[in-house]
Amino acid sequence: MNDQFELIADGLAGNGYAVVDHFLSKQEVDSILSLGLFEEESLHQFRKAGIGKTQGLHVNENIRGDYIQWLDIKTAPTPVKVYLNRLTELALFLNRALYLSLKDHEVHMTVYPKGSFYKRHLDQFKGDDHRKLSVICYLNHDWTEADGGQLRMYLPDEARDFAPIAGRLICFRSDQIEHEVLAARRDRISLTGWLLDQSMDMRF
Repeated sequence: MNDQFELIADGLAGNGYAVVDHFLSKQEVDSILSLGLFEEESLHQFRKAGIGKTQGLHVNENIRGDYIQWLDIKTAPTPVKVYLNRLTELALFLNRALYLSLKDHEVHMTVYPKGSFYKRHLDQFKGDDHRKLSVICYLNHDWTEADGGQLRMYLPDEARDFAPIAGRLICFRSDQIEHEVLAARRDRISLTGWLLDQSMDMRF
């Protein structure tokens, strides 16, 4: 994984973002999908995603339409722990390579049902700057351009779109890069999270 970690570090240092394919192998993606967590009969465990934090949290389908389920590394199924442990390894690598002080991560499973989207936004909350890096790993096999659902990042000189293809990891500065999720024409699934400069145990 060190080659991929180096690509991520180089991208973050040079551009504020990085896109790496095969961060999860096809077998690792399939192992997660085989758990049935994203199957229709399991989606009742997901909740409608909101805008804001804690007391200010509210649902607005005109801004975002995804459903989420938070993950806990202590209780996550083994195939999901493979990914969460890899994020821990990535954070340690970035601490050494970029002199960051990443200490933890928070991750949820995400489903964008057909037709849903998330309008342009930053991932960092007002008054809470502990989210340093956004990390998204996609689980969508055979995704095509016609399926929509691209992640659009608003960079200094241009907007760039990235397809949510299985195994791809996108990592970017949470405080700098505005982005949006374009409307998807089929269900779009991912593991979405943030690398933090504070332990989760200290946040609540």
